[in-house]
Amino acid sequence: MGALILGLIAPALGILLSPLAIMALVAELLSRRYRANGIAFATGWLLATVVVTGVAVAVFTAIDFHPRTDAPLWAGVVRLVIAVVLILTAVWVFRRGGKDLQKMSEASTPEQVAAATPQLPGWLQKVSEFSPGRSLALGFGIFAVNPVDASCAIIAGIDVAGAPVTFGAGAAVAVGFVVVAVVPIVVPVCFVLARGDAAAPLLEGLRTWIAGHTNVLNAALILVIGALQLQKAVSALIS
Repeated sequence: MGALILGLIAPALGILLSPLAIMALVAELLSRRYRANGIAFATGWLLATVVVTGVAVAVFTAIDFHPRTDAPLWAGVVRLVIAVVLILTAVWVFRRGGKDLQKMSEASTPEQVAAATPQLPGWLQKVSEFSPGRSLALGFGIFAVNPVDASCAIIAGIDVAGAPVTFGAGAAVAVGFVVVAVVPIVVPVCFVLARGDAAAPLLEGLRTWIAGHTNVLNAALILVIGALQLQKAVSALIS
């Protein structure tokens, strides 16, 4: 079980350090209905984390490769695809991600948030103002269709499903992974609920700092996660 937890540290960090999600959340918390919108965004993020991680665990457990002594070919192929996606994303984040982060740091409407997050579906760009329903959808969508966040959740699903642990232990680790993934969203929401309008200056400073400092760090982290998955993929394919 210890090896499983250690293996999930990298994908958990990939979700924890998701700058676009933090930027979108800050925009929500600076909106007119910031309390309701913040809670709705956090709820959407939680639902997306549970759904993507849960589906990944369920699918890979249903395939059932526990009787094997070595990793199946399909697991190596899945890891290889994820590794390629992450490595290409790291290159994109390094070269162009800074522009999107700058747009996100200046976002004050859903249209601006969606424009800075091009992987989101177009219908999210048509809302005229933040509302709890749209905020929930944004929180769900910004996780579920983000290639980095979704890939990290899928990686967690593969690792949990393939680990030589009991069902209860695997479920506990999966729940812990979800809890860690929602911490960077829930903590700012709780802070704003407690401080109210007084939290606005800190939120403004937070998104300014993220826009100026996390581009290279985020690209490096994604690259490391992709490289680790590439190593696991190659090991599975040549074994």
